[in-house]
Formats: sequence, C-alpha cells, structure tokens
Amino acid sequence: MDPHHELIAIIRKQLKLAKKVLVISHQRPDGDAIGSLLAMGLPLLAAQKDVQMVLKDGIPDNFRFLTGSELIKTKLVGTVDYIIVVDSSEVERTDTDFKGYDVPDLNIDHHKTNSYFGKVNLVESDAVATAEILTRYLPDFGLQITKPIANALLTGIVTDTIGFRTTNVQPQVLRMVADLMELGGDLTDIYYKTIVEQSLASARYWGAGLSKIQMEDGLVWTTLSLNERHAAGYLARDDADLVKILSAIEGAKVAVILTEQDVGYVKISWRLCGSLATDLDVSEIAQKYGGGGHKAAAGADVKGKLNEVLEKVLADTKISMNHVKETVEESR
Repeated sequence: MDPHHELIAIIRKQLKLAKKVLVISHQRPDGDAIGSLLAMGLPLLAAQKDVQMVLKDGIPDNFRFLTGSELIKTKLVGTVDYIIVVDSSEVERTDTDFKGYDVPDLNIDHHKTNSYFGKVNLVESDAVATAEILTRYLPDFGLQITKPIANALLTGIVTDTIGFRTTNVQPQVLRMVADLMELGGDLTDIYYKTIVEQSLASARYWGAGLSKIQMEDGLVWTTLSLNERHAAGYLARDDADLVKILSAIEGAKVAVILTEQDVGYVKISWRLCGSLATDLDVSEIAQKYGGGGHKAAAGADVKGKLNEVLEKVLADTKISMNHVKETVEESR
C-alpha cells in the first residue's frame, strides 16, 4: 500500500468538497512553480471549481507559451474556501494576502527545508520537482492529466532538473516523463523554450554577470545589480538562469550568484557542481540566511548592500566547503 494512501484520500475528499479554490506559489516563480500551479489549477477548473491561480510577481514571458498562463493573476480577488500552496518551502515565500486566512489548507512541495505550514502537507523531499509529485498523485486526487496539464508538469520537471542534469534524476523520473509524453506532452518544445531559448534582454543581463565572474578553489561567483537589470531591459527579478552557466564552468564545485532585488535587498542562489555534489548540502548554508531549498540548490533573500552581502556569503560558503574537504580527507 502507498505510504501516502490515507493522506491522498483526505486530499481527494477535500478537493471534491472545495468550491472556491486559490492556488498560489512562491515569489519570483520558476518553471516548477508555474508548471505546478497550472497543473493543479487547470484540472480543478475542468472539475467545475471556481479557481484563482495567483503569483505575486506574475508569470515571466518565457513561460507564457503554456496553456492557461493567461489565467494567472497577481492578486486574490474576493474570497475562497480552500487554499493550495505548491512548490514553496514556507508560506511567507508566496508573499500573498490570504484575506483573513491564517493557514493554507494544502501544502504540496519537494523542498527539504519545507516547514509543513499547511493543514495538510504532501511533502516529498526526494522528488526532483513538485511537478513530479503532482504527476504521481493527480489521478488519485480524481483529476485528469490532459495535454495542457502534461505540458505544465513537464515544464516543472525539466526546469527543476536543469534538463535532467541534476544528480537526483532517477530512472522512474524518465519513465514518468515518457508517460506525460504519451498523454500529449511536447518534451522537445518545452526543453527548447525553457532550457535553450533566451530573450535578448536576458542575454544582455547575462553579459553583465559574466563580465564579473571570479573563481577561487572551486568556488565560482558573480553578482547582478539593479542598475544592470534595468540597463539590460530585463523585467523579472531573478538571475535569468545565469546560475546554470556558472555551475557548468570547468573546475567549479559550488556556484554562487547574488542578484540585487531592490535597494537594500539581495537574493542569493547556491548550486552544487562537480565533485562536491554528494558531500556538501548548500541548503544548510542558505538556512543561515533564513532561506532553504535542496542539497544541490538553495537560495535566500536578505537585507543589505550587494557587496557587503557578497563578502559574508563567500566567507560562509568557503567555510562549509573547507569543512567538507577536511571531513572527506579524515575519512580516507
């Protein structure tokens, strides 16, 4: 019997009874947040529910090809009787006003650092993406996976694995992808649009960060300032996936990128790469800054000036890397 059998039965019953549903995810949404939001919201709409899908920062242009993306709003209108949060380790990361609701009804996530903030929590930290969890359980929820939903789920899986490059990709994930393709999902198109294709503005933004890359003892890093974002014409508040380029640099073990959000606020992103992938847990570093994530990918948002935050982050990351190195050497 599935260990989540009773939990899934509860979720199925609650979804059947819900009439006015809010589905939300984290600020600065990535492919898994957007894909999971649509994969949860669209079948509920098909089941004749009154559904609002909300992302505080809206949806980036490169994900607008997904069916249903035009339905995503930036704020809740009116009232709801059931709240679902997908792909967010903490409710605060949604930055959304619940209009008097204190605790979301359902929390579906795959982050190791999830705080189990929902009345009901479906959290599987070994899943490569929240979209993987939804692919597994949507039919058990009594919800059908149609072609648009298959594409949304593929988007979540492809982006969170950086095109199946992360070390947690297991054979069952690829079998799941094949199942989604058989349901109408277009893997080739999704892979190109989410992993390969870049806008001119994001390429210019990359240029600013690439020109400042530094590397020392396997730690590679760069920064992106608010002025550089404006100069490039890049509208989103993320790093335009520049971190995936840093993590591919030869000899890199840990990649760090700091992105200035507003004056006095900085987003930090860590990625593992190379030989430290099985030893260091960057989510532990992120937690020191009030953030979280996964062993191989984590982030945090902090107050402070870009250069001052960078200095502290580099120092803490080097300490963690050196500790792992010393531990490995002692075990030999």
